[in-house]
Amino acid sequence: MDVLTVPADRDKAWYLSLMAPNTKGPKFAWLDPSRLYCNSQALADCVKDLLTPFHNDTIDLVAGIDAMGYILGASVATTLGKGFLAIRKAGHLCIDTHSQQYSDYSGREKTMEVRLDVLKPGLRVLIVDQWIETGGTMKAAIKLVESLGATVVGVAAVAIENTEGGKWIKENYKYSHCIPEELQNQIDQQHLDSFDQIQQLNKQK
Repeated sequence: MDVLTVPADRDKAWYLSLMAPNTKGPKFAWLDPSRLYCNSQALADCVKDLLTPFHNDTIDLVAGIDAMGYILGASVATTLGKGFLAIRKAGHLCIDTHSQQYSDYSGREKTMEVRLDVLKPGLRVLIVDQWIETGGTMKAAIKLVESLGATVVGVAAVAIENTEGGKWIKENYKYSHCIPEELQNQIDQQHLDSFDQIQQLNKQK
C-alpha cells in the first residue's frame, strides 16, 4: 500500500502494515515504524489507540524519549491538550539536568537526562517511546521521572516486545501499545508476515 493511502475500511491497527523492514543489516533495528507517521490518518489512529487505556486517568504531562519517541509523544500530548517534556540523550541540554545511565536495545551503554525545572511530586506523567524492545531505555526513563518525585501514570509505545524487560514493564506499570494479540508473536519473533509482501514487491521493481 502506498504510504499516503488511507483505506476506505480502516481495520484496527491497519496502520501497522505501513511499517518498513530493515534493509541495512544487523547494526540497525529490525524495522522502521516511523513510516506510518508519514500518513496523517495512520498517525492519528495510532495515537487514538495508544490513549484508549488511559481515558479515565489524569495525565498532567507527556514525556517522550529521544529521539523517535518525540514524534509520537508530541502527537499524544497535542491530542490530550497537554505539554510535552523531552527526555534527552546526555550532553544536549544547556541547563541543569538529572541523568540516568542505561543500555539500549543494541547493548550500548548510554546516558539520558531531563531538565530539573518541570518534574515535581504530584505531577502525573505518561511516558511515550516509539518501540520497547529490551525495555532498558524505558526503564531508565521511568527511573528518571520517578527520581524527581513525579508519578508515572503509564507507558505507551507502538509495540512492547515480550522480552524480559518488556514483561517487567507490563507487570509493573499500566501500558498501551498498538499490536493486536494475533500479531504479538510475530513482533516477538521480530518478523512481520507483511514484510514478505513488501520484499516481494521490491524484487519486482
